[in-house]
Amino acid sequence: MTIDITGLPPERIAFCPSPLAELGNALHTLAEPAHHPRLHAWATATSAALEPELADRLNEAEFMWRSTRSDFLIPAQPRETLAEELDDLDRMDDEKFVGSALEISCSTSHYPKGVPSPLVDEWSRCRALDLAAARGPRQAAFAERMLAEPTATRAWIRRLLEDCDRAFFADTWRRVRVQLASDARHKTELLRRKGLAEALAAASPGLRLEQDERGRRIVVDKLVQGRADARGSAVTLVPSVFGWPHFFALYAPGWQPVIQYPVAGHEVGGAESVETVMLRLEALTHPMRRNLSRHLARGAFSTSELADAYGITAPEVSRHLAVLKKAGLLVTQRRGRYVLHQLDISVVSRIGSDFLESVLR
Repeated sequence: MTIDITGLPPERIAFCPSPLAELGNALHTLAEPAHHPRLHAWATATSAALEPELADRLNEAEFMWRSTRSDFLIPAQPRETLAEELDDLDRMDDEKFVGSALEISCSTSHYPKGVPSPLVDEWSRCRALDLAAARGPRQAAFAERMLAEPTATRAWIRRLLEDCDRAFFADTWRRVRVQLASDARHKTELLRRKGLAEALAAASPGLRLEQDERGRRIVVDKLVQGRADARGSAVTLVPSVFGWPHFFALYAPGWQPVIQYPVAGHEVGGAESVETVMLRLEALTHPMRRNLSRHLARGAFSTSELADAYGITAPEVSRHLAVLKKAGLLVTQRRGRYVLHQLDISVVSRIGSDFLESVLR
């Protein structure tokens, strides 16, 4: 997806941590611990220590952070404290808040274009209730209550987030805020000294700057199509310790674009672009290339040796090898007049983790 920043001055691009955004990630980690294997110990200990009543309320509202993330959980103007960010939410009008809270679909067709708030549009209301019902009767009842009593339900949500802060997040935030602030300062300094392209590259391999005759764009490497226009507005980039492997981009109409990226870690995978991952998967769908890979995984072979082994012509082998090489799955070496090919085991062994990271991103 792309964010148009043509003509946007550098001072309108900011790197800044957000306690509310990190709380949203922490809640997602508790709801989907399998997505976050390096946080297994934290998730297990935190879940075990939750009071049953708080755990019950979290289950009631979890559709706002489980499979997707409600937009209000990723603030465009991060504050120093969670209380300040919750105060900002209190100043948001009911239509915008409820619309973002109930945007709980993984659909990529409605989100970029935006839909009217379910508080004022019957189609949006029915859609929101259907989506909530698919997640369970308690979630459906919660959505109905939010539509019927938005002010009271918003107060309930604030109390829930405040109770999470008291129960576990305040201590967690004290431990991670220094790392997040340091990351944001580093990227801000890179932006000032070396420009946006360097700052984006340092933030994540999933971010890059494109510039041509059509203008300047931030490109977010995700398996989703979307476009946002930040001209006359701003862009906020929010680092996250709890975010990996997810990579959020808020680009709904009427919202300032926000990108939430995971701070550098030591996970397997995550460095490859979505295009590269798909290219490697497609390269291995052909049965002959899979057969060739069986030989190439065991050692280095010439084109003629492979042609003889499988009873096909050398040009046919070359065409298949070219596909594997373009996908970055081969290493080649020359021995005299022969060129030998071998499967790059280290790259192939990461395909599964790279694919998982790309779809969770």
